[in-house]
Amino acid sequence: MKKVIAVNTRILVSNKLEGIGNFTAEIFKRLVEWNPDYEFHFIFNYPYDEAFIFGDNVIPHIIQPPARHPILVKIWYDFSLKRKLKQIKPDVFISPDAITSLTTDVKTITVIHDLGFVHRPNDLPKSWRKFYNKYSPKFAEKSERIATVSQYSKQDLINSYSIPEEKIDVVYNGVKSNFKPLDSVKTKELTDKKTQGNPYFFYIGSLHPRKNILNLLKGFDDFKVKDAKNTKLVIGGDFLFKSPEIQEALATLKFKKDIILTGRLSDDDLNKWLSGATALTYIPYFEGFGIPVLEAMSCNTPVITSNVTSLPEIAGNAAHFVSPDSITEIAEGMRKVSESPDYQNELIKKGQQQLKEFSWDKSANLLWESIQKVLAS
Repeated sequence: MKKVIAVNTRILVSNKLEGIGNFTAEIFKRLVEWNPDYEFHFIFNYPYDEAFIFGDNVIPHIIQPPARHPILVKIWYDFSLKRKLKQIKPDVFISPDAITSLTTDVKTITVIHDLGFVHRPNDLPKSWRKFYNKYSPKFAEKSERIATVSQYSKQDLINSYSIPEEKIDVVYNGVKSNFKPLDSVKTKELTDKKTQGNPYFFYIGSLHPRKNILNLLKGFDDFKVKDAKNTKLVIGGDFLFKSPEIQEALATLKFKKDIILTGRLSDDDLNKWLSGATALTYIPYFEGFGIPVLEAMSCNTPVITSNVTSLPEIAGNAAHFVSPDSITEIAEGMRKVSESPDYQNELIKKGQQQLKEFSWDKSANLLWESIQKVLAS
């Protein structure tokens, strides 16, 4: 008899795929293709893009209400989703966005990417902070299995929620195949227009407090005092929630004219920005994985990143590590990478080796193993 897998795909929104959305799209694109004898039900809460229907064995559903507020999220998962799962009768339900239904009796795998809200609760608006800290332990307990994206996050789940180690599977992220080194001819039009051909450090990600944008800006300001190359700092990404501290800092920095905000970037432009950068400067306080690290390595770009949480695990020996709390270390890291082509080449070479540890094919196989454990239970 054909096995039926239901998937929460409400995170799949065109042109708005970030970490969790990419995880969901890249893995299920493969699982749908590799397993044509399985029936997949994708459950959205908005009209969906046909590009996310990865095969003839995918049946899409839209259920209401659109869930953007914690109260509506609870209604969507515990009432609307429960009803839909009762109709579908899947053998397993997979929720890749760390939230699941507490009212369904369907066997569930929940992907909990990290517990940043436990360690840095003030980074979230109050309503979401209360929601995650109240319900996340219940989601973990309710799930037959939990997948997470690093050994660091696995240990954090064990320590924070007392989850048995054998219940958690590590399913690393990968990196999209379209990220590759580009020569200066392909990056020149973009960088000439934005940086006037000057060298630049690059950040990609949301402008969110836990991403440590403030110290990145201050570290760059410190670096600039002795910079003879007219180096810029390019920041790619959108403001997430309200970030008045970041906007205030941008207005008060000594070298604010050397900071360029791009807003949200397409993968094509992101590839160009990464390929042309002196280094990726990605220095968050907390990270469950850190996909930009792999994207930079894929573009032969040196990486400066944090020495905390999952980042040493993901970057291996292929990055220059700094304390996210130290403006001095951030500035000195920028200085060392900027002034030493040999060091840049060393980091690039090590990055190519580190990349071999990760791929979306590997990730899809790991999640499939997790699914099979539930199906066999």
